[in-house]
Amino acid sequence: MFKGLGNMASMMKQAQEMQGKMKEMQESLGSLKVEGSAGGGMVVVEASGHQKILSIRIEEELIGTDDKEMLEDLITAATNQALDKAKELAAEEMAKLTGGMDLPGLGDAMSQLGLG
Repeated sequence: MFKGLGNMASMMKQAQEMQGKMKEMQESLGSLKVEGSAGGGMVVVEASGHQKILSIRIEEELIGTDDKEMLEDLITAATNQALDKAKELAAEEMAKLTGGMDLPGLGDAMSQLGLG
């Protein structure tokens, strides 16, 4: 009976350690940046590892065009690419943290941290 309590305490300690590591990972993701681009680099969107848009750069020659729809499409494509890269980055960091283990409830935890 007491052996079971020791195992439970060990599992609780591991859970707390994992929680601390996840918090560290979340903080480090905020400092990482990724870029998405479209139109041969004429539109570039920068996002953080938190999947937040940091900046959008549009080449001057695109601003003067009358093709509003094309510009909107390029911005959308570059933004989606940047956000996809940010999600991939978060997944890679999570894989490093967990050593590739598939832990029950990890998807829910990632969602709560804004990573899922």
